[in-house]
Amino acid sequence: MSEICTTCGLPQELCVCETIAKESLKITVGTIKKKYGKIYTVIKGIDDKDINLKDLTKKLKNKFACGGTAKDGTIELQGDHKQRTKETLVKMGFAPDTIIVR
Repeated sequence: MSEICTTCGLPQELCVCETIAKESLKITVGTIKKKYGKIYTVIKGIDDKDINLKDLTKKLKNKFACGGTAKDGTIELQGDHKQRTKETLVKMGFAPDTIIVR
């Protein structure tokens, strides 16, 4: 017998909690300048309780062939990937209306 999700009560194979969480988030994508003038793309607004932040960071780093980290509920990617980040997040199931690029 499979495990039961504690949030929705469905089996783990049929759990829709992550899909619902992806549609209800307000995500902001922007860039910041750090040490030595390096530009980082910063993604804020992803709730790490509902969505695996480390897994999402790993997928984005592989997609953009860059380094990065996930800490304190934000994702930092090395380089300027603002427009490509929105397109990729939409392909991963996030709602395009909830992603704001600054």
